Amino acid sequence: MPSSKLMGSQEAVNLIEDGMSITVSGITFSRNPMMLISYLIKSGKKDLYFIDREPGFALDVLVASGVISKVRASMATFELYGLAPSVRKSVEEGKIEFIEDTCGAFVAGLRAGAQGVPFMPVKGVLGSDLVKLHEKTGTWKVLKDPFSNEEVLVVKATRPDVAIIHVNYSDEYGNAVIEGPKYEDELKVRAAKKVIITAERIVPTDYIRKYECSLSATTIHVSAVVWAPRGAWPTAMYNSYEADYKAIENYYNEAKRGGASSWIKRNLLNRW
Repeated sequence: MPSSKLMGSQEAVNLIEDGMSITVSGITFSRNPMMLISYLIKSGKKDLYFIDREPGFALDVLVASGVISKVRASMATFELYGLAPSVRKSVEEGKIEFIEDTCGAFVAGLRAGAQGVPFMPVKGVLGSDLVKLHEKTGTWKVLKDPFSNEEVLVVKATRPDVAIIHVNYSDEYGNAVIEGPKYEDELKVRAAKKVIITAERIVPTDYIRKYECSLSATTIHVSAVVWAPRGAWPTAMYNSYEADYKAIENYYNEAKRGGASSWIKRNLLNRW
């Protein structure tokens, strides 16, 4: 019988060390693991490397709080509002390093990490200035196709140190269910070295078995399971609650004026 992975938020955050690479669940304003992120901010962790395809609210809050020193993403957006305000400001001021990726290349890297292979080929990127950027960082490389002898771009396997994944349901062992879009979360779970699951509800294992849409988060990969009711606020949780666009807009406007840290302290850090 596997051992229970249930623990408190602070205990789970202690699994993350300064300088580690992290990725999170969801997208821009959907299913961000905000409860655990609030604990991560309060813990004083620093110099984290954030890796994701299309992050938004969670990334901006972490950058505004001084937790992140490097970002690799295809975009950092607040959708209809514009670019992620704290991320943009920090990049322009040279406070964080931003490595621009593409959606296809990012997913290819995650697929390689999830499958345990060293790299994955992609099409459609050759000729971009991003190739030179990623060759310098060691994340992409141009090789000869051994079959056609043509040039092909390969993306190094992406293996984040920690993936923080917010789900609808989980049992105490980390068998989890995501209702609605999963985005790249299944790949993140399989590629990451450690997985922290935060769940709206903790349920018996028998409850999980009736779902055909379960996340591929098994006890082999999961290091921690944390109960996190309304743990994605102000981002959305499919089938549970919508994004709080009033709160998101208030944050965006304050962040544009340099008040992101004040908003975070008032509205996020003491919420859970």
